[in-house]
Amino acid sequence: MAKLENKSHSDAMLEGRLAKLLSDIKLLSLDVDGVLTDGGLYYAEDGSIQRKFSVRDGVGIVRAREAGIVITIISAGISGSIPARAASLGIKHVFTGVEDKLEVFESLCTELGIEMSATAHIGDDINDVALMDVVGVAIAVANASLEAREAADYVTMYTGGNGAVREVCDALIQSRQHP
Repeated sequence: MAKLENKSHSDAMLEGRLAKLLSDIKLLSLDVDGVLTDGGLYYAEDGSIQRKFSVRDGVGIVRAREAGIVITIISAGISGSIPARAASLGIKHVFTGVEDKLEVFESLCTELGIEMSATAHIGDDINDVALMDVVGVAIAVANASLEAREAADYVTMYTGGNGAVREVCDALIQSRQHP
């Protein structure tokens, strides 16, 4: 776990609260646009979409995966950048172009034999709320829509694409080190 001396006392308390919430989580689900990215889309001259992903979030994902957490991406977005980024991070369960995130997630949980209470989802907008309503721990990024923040058990200190996923992954790891 990263040293906390540069954080304020209240930030450390929030991180500890999140670790406690995440102590039984086996599966972490991530939205892409607005969670793994800042929500902006870059359009190239040929019309293709490009996204900017955070390297720090990526390190957190790899560390959480190495700690035994199953990571999945479930996104309404469609782009070659999503599967490519997932592959670079070793994420095996990647679903793009998803209209009903809850249906896909429930199917994955059944396939993996993971109870809904042992899952968490990080979302940022209204299309995440149905999933956030059923997972064990619902998390919204700091700049999420009002609906997502109201559905959340925890709202991150950091915004989407700027450390929110790393914050959660670090807390997941901390929850395993200090049960």
